[in-house]
Formats: sequence, structure tokens, C-alpha cells
Amino acid sequence: MPLSPVHTLRPALWLAAALLAPAAMAQTTATAAVAATAAASTAGPSVQDISLIAGTCANCHGPDGRSTGGIPSLRGVHERHLLQRLQAFKAGTATDATVMTRLMKGYDDAQIQALAQWFSKEAN
Repeated sequence: MPLSPVHTLRPALWLAAALLAPAAMAQTTATAAVAATAAASTAGPSVQDISLIAGTCANCHGPDGRSTGGIPSLRGVHERHLLQRLQAFKAGTATDATVMTRLMKGYDDAQIQALAQWFSKEAN
């Protein structure tokens, strides 16, 4: 007795679903990862990223942004002032700049904003 189309179709559907499930899960996971990355990039740099970037400023501006020499300290300076200075360095409009004009070109606007916020706060 021949099998009805329902009996032969049902196993084929289960097999197709079983074979496609890993691909569907991978696509869902990849979509979630892209969404998480997009959310993180719109939120700005993380605290770890900023502390790493700010650490490079210590070469000239001293540990934690407190200079011990002729280079200005950054720690505790008003955020708006720091932001304006950093943006002027990046734009090349700061007439009193030395190396800062070249350094700031390597940072995007979110990183510059984060640096101004970071150094404007008093350290513990």
C-alpha cells in the first residue's frame, strides 16, 4: 500500500527544519552582535577605552593629568574649556599648539568629548 503524501512530507519537513535551525540561530546571533556593537558605538567609548586613551596623555601632562612641569595640567579643568581646546587642536586653529594639533587628528568627536569629561573630573 502506497504512503499518502502527508506521511512522506512530514519527515521531510522535520529534516529541513533540523538542518536549517543551526543556520537560523547563527543568523540571529550575528544580528544580535551587530545590534550590540551599534548600541555600544552610539553610547560612546567605554570607561576602559577612555582610561586607555587618557593614559597616553600622561606622557606629557603627567600621571592622571597632573603636570609637574611646564606643560599644563588637565585634571580638574572645566569640561567646556577642555573640549574647546581639544577641538581647536584638531581643527588646527589653536595658534599656541605644538604637537597637540597632530595628536588630536587621531581622535573622533566622541573620544574628544570623553577625554574632556574624563579630565574635568577631580580624581580621588
